[in-house]
Amino acid sequence: MERTDNELVIECLEGNQEAYAELITRYKRLIYSVAYKFSRDSDEVNDLAQEAFIKIYRSLSRYDSQYKFSTWSVKVATNICLDHVRRKRLNSVSLDEIENFTGKNNSPEEYYLRKEKSQELKNAIAGLPEIYRVPIILYHQKGMSYKEIAEKLDKPMSIIKNRIFRARNTLKESLLGVA
Repeated sequence: MERTDNELVIECLEGNQEAYAELITRYKRLIYSVAYKFSRDSDEVNDLAQEAFIKIYRSLSRYDSQYKFSTWSVKVATNICLDHVRRKRLNSVSLDEIENFTGKNNSPEEYYLRKEKSQELKNAIAGLPEIYRVPIILYHQKGMSYKEIAEKLDKPMSIIKNRIFRARNTLKESLLGVA
């Protein structure tokens, strides 16, 4: 008799690696199809699927058996792919390229003002206390998710969200006070 997904998850948590191999076999095509929706590059699809399987394995203890394993694993894979797309988009244009770009309708004065505001923002970020500066940079400049930042800094996600919120408010106050 074939074991249920929930039985396999329990066996995985007890250290049975063959049980996880069975889960991979069952859901390999599903996870690859999710990755394929986000990228047509076969190497990238393989990397995304591999990262998803690693994340699924590491997160098995948080799996709630009231939900279907397939639904949960697709959600994990989708989040991996969305984070990848967001990082890729952020990495595609550097801040310097944006800063140096002048459109057809931008006058030298507008360019100077935009560059000055960019420098004010950089200075304001640099002036933040480290507990706020690090999360805001990791989130907005490095494209990391709240969860990734929480893991990297070894802090609960609620603290990371709170620090980013406070950093934004502090930046808003300091920049509006300057303007």
